[in-house]
Amino acid sequence: MADTASQLLLGSGLTVVSHPLMYVKMLVQVGHEPMPPTLGRNIFGRQVYQLPGFFAYAKHIISIDGKRGLFKGLAPRLCAGAVGTVVHSKVLQCYQSQNQMEESDSRQKDNLEYVIKETTQEMVARSAATLITHPFHVITLRCMVQFIGRETKYDGIFGSIVTIYREEGVLGFFAGLIPRLLGDVLSLWICNMVAYLINKYALENGAVGEMKSYSQAVTGFLASMLTYPFVLVSNLMAVNNCGLAGGRLPYAPVYSSWTDCWSQLKKEGNTNRGNSLFFRKVPAGKSYVYEQKRFY
Repeated sequence: MADTASQLLLGSGLTVVSHPLMYVKMLVQVGHEPMPPTLGRNIFGRQVYQLPGFFAYAKHIISIDGKRGLFKGLAPRLCAGAVGTVVHSKVLQCYQSQNQMEESDSRQKDNLEYVIKETTQEMVARSAATLITHPFHVITLRCMVQFIGRETKYDGIFGSIVTIYREEGVLGFFAGLIPRLLGDVLSLWICNMVAYLINKYALENGAVGEMKSYSQAVTGFLASMLTYPFVLVSNLMAVNNCGLAGGRLPYAPVYSSWTDCWSQLKKEGNTNRGNSLFFRKVPAGKSYVYEQKRFY
């Protein structure tokens, strides 16, 4: 219980601190560009047209909604984090009690069978937490996207629950769930398996063995980059055709499925839109439409 409580406190603190970053990221993912490109210099000193980064975008939000505006959707996101932490912890505790009944051997941690077993258990725990908390995730994203059309349709957790259920039924709470689950599962397996291969064969002996503790972090970052399109598609499907300006034309057509969304993004070359918030290049071959605050 003490571990779970500490995880809740730490997770809540990180959620509050990182929320403005997620807010800006979501608006960029949808394609909302309220400020035109400006002429700047890249890391090599060459003059290029750049899109406003996180700080400029956040400053724009503050100029309209004040500093509190950066925390739209925070309440449902905190609920999702708290519930997800508890569910994840409970599932892993069930596995731990089962594992204690088996013979423990510290050497087996280097075995592929052990890595597969641990990864499978973590996958089940994460998937359970994602499934249960996804409705809060959908509400969070829709509260954020309201900034584009200045709507107030999704106001508060309970009001949003009523609105979604009345207009879309139960399935509305799980919009974008499949790509999100797929992305999480793929990211986890890529991270753990690549880390195992590095630790087993590349960092087996010598002084480099000290680098084993960092391999998981590095592979986790690479896995998140590879599976980012799943995150983007999931977020777009969560707000698509939900009655908000950011979920319909001109920002997005009504997608028939998440695979249709993926195909459209791939055709437009936008599968990594929003992946970077600090060094943002102007999309190649596209023009900025000031009236619509987007690229076309």
